[in-house]
Amino acid sequence: MPHSTESLTGATALVTGGSRGLGLLMADRLAARGATVVVAARDADELAAAQQKLRHRNPDVDIHTAVCDVRDQESVHHMFKAAHDSCGGPDLVIANAGIIQVAPVEAIGAAEFRDAMDTLFMGAVHTSLEALPYLRESEWGGRLGLISSVGGLLGVPHLLPYASAKAATGILAEGLNAEAGSTGVSVTAVYPGLMRTGSHLHAQFGGDRGSEYGWFSAAAGAPVVSMNAQRAAERIVKAVVRRRTRLVLTPLARAADLAHGVAPTATTRLNGVLARLLPGAPGGRRGMRRGADVEPPHGAVSGRFQAWGSAMNETAADAYNARRRT
Repeated sequence: MPHSTESLTGATALVTGGSRGLGLLMADRLAARGATVVVAARDADELAAAQQKLRHRNPDVDIHTAVCDVRDQESVHHMFKAAHDSCGGPDLVIANAGIIQVAPVEAIGAAEFRDAMDTLFMGAVHTSLEALPYLRESEWGGRLGLISSVGGLLGVPHLLPYASAKAATGILAEGLNAEAGSTGVSVTAVYPGLMRTGSHLHAQFGGDRGSEYGWFSAAAGAPVVSMNAQRAAERIVKAVVRRRTRLVLTPLARAADLAHGVAPTATTRLNGVLARLLPGAPGGRRGMRRGADVEPPHGAVSGRFQAWGSAMNETAADAYNARRRT
């Protein structure tokens, strides 16, 4: 018999990339609906901190962790088997693990594209393929959510590896939904815009690293441009639970989606204008560096703008387990 579309009491949910940021918030929203939650990530220390946060907020719900590298299908296979053996299910899975690389194309090479595809796209592929057998057996009717991005809707300058992998992930979600529907499994493609999660601290920056860090952290934290991550997590979980086929978050992402569909040539030209406004790549390829290790830009204008735009993102970093540990 079908269960309530809102309550997940008795179900098991698994979230990859669940130790911090959006993944942690989605795990919290699933636990709030009564689901037993498994959060998966590569870092055992981050997972322990995430588990503590989730248990504090949801004391009556079982919270489990799994150390897993989604780039390795065997690791993903063992994760699902262990989750099934200990918790049952899973009945709902959200593939969220990822990386962000911010740099002009002249500052990167094929390796950065491979890294993005391995983590973002192949990670989603491995998670989906290993999840589907369990989801097909779910008495709830399995639900799978794949997190793409506004970058998967159009080629965002200085985010090309990320955008390419996210575009592939969106197509994967839509194709899986078409094929899995006859087995009772729904697949939701999610396209978030910028969110205040503290992601700037874990993103990789190349080229003029300080300037790239400056514009990205400012945009990711600006109230008009970015979205409150808690609200985003609630809407994503609701969409997956309700079996929505597609969800595009933030007004800017919806506008970009519409513009690219109605006027793709004009949108591409506008992207070209944006690209010319972004930092160059002095010295060519210099290697990528994590945001937490990048010195923010200095100067009267850029420094103040970055500080204003990233203030809310810095607060999110503390709240959502993204702050760098020493």
